[in-house]
Amino acid sequence: MNKSVLITGANIGLGKETARQLAKIPGTEKIYLACRNANKAAEAKKDLERITGRSIFEIVIMDITDVDSVKLAVSKINEPIDGLVLNAGGMGGRNPNEITKSGMNFISATNLTGHVVLVDELLSQDKLKKTVVYVSSEAARGIEKMQMPRPDLKTTSVEEIKTVLDGSFFGKKLDPAQAYGYVKYIGTLWIASLTKKHPSIKFVSVSPGATSGTAVADNLPPMLKFMFKYVMFPIIMPLRGMVHSVEKGAERYVNVLNNKEYETGNFYASVEDKVTGKLVEQSTIFVNFQNEEYQENASKAIHQFLN
Repeated sequence: MNKSVLITGANIGLGKETARQLAKIPGTEKIYLACRNANKAAEAKKDLERITGRSIFEIVIMDITDVDSVKLAVSKINEPIDGLVLNAGGMGGRNPNEITKSGMNFISATNLTGHVVLVDELLSQDKLKKTVVYVSSEAARGIEKMQMPRPDLKTTSVEEIKTVLDGSFFGKKLDPAQAYGYVKYIGTLWIASLTKKHPSIKFVSVSPGATSGTAVADNLPPMLKFMFKYVMFPIIMPLRGMVHSVEKGAERYVNVLNNKEYETGNFYASVEDKVTGKLVEQSTIFVNFQNEEYQENASKAIHQFLN
């Protein structure tokens, strides 16, 4: 049981719903709402207190694309936390291939930079005790029905992974949906790399599945945003049975966080060619997730940008 949990991107969508569900579980004593915007965080905290009838929410201001912001946030956490849900992310906004201060492009930074620093800082300061849940995606193993091909790296070496993270792997025209799958793949390998280094902590990846009402497409270029937000999710995907509710998506997080049946080092998502339904361990679909060399290369590649 994780008595205290920190959730990134907690003021909206899946993050906020995860906080609500955790607050309903007896034994949850504190939930940290890690958010970039103080006003939106305050609104979410007030709403969650009203909905749940509990005053266990604490705001942590954190921009996961900014290393200094994450380090400052961790310095203000005075007590160790049991669980961590690395929920914030997305397709990189209007300029996904823009290079950030680290040298990663923005889509990589959005999904990886702050989360890697957050885990590293919490571990180095002995402020993380039990469970880390990294939010991945079925895109990390490919979704044929959504025309998102499986990540295809020739060597999965440190240098090749770095070309994905700086965007050069994709050439001049980066497709955010394709790049998102590759970045989530690398993130899933990274989180698995931590299992042998910290055997007392459970590190696990999970996909929320295709979830209606999320903000993943809000900052995409106008045409892509329109397609994802007003055509794919509300019309096409429901007709094909390929979308479920925010409640269902967050329930996946909560189950993986608190249930022992979900084992460290694994990635749980929908069955092959599905984005909803039951969770299965993904190395049965894409064996690369369990390749320890690839896991270590992903960690080394990410940290070369951060160092």
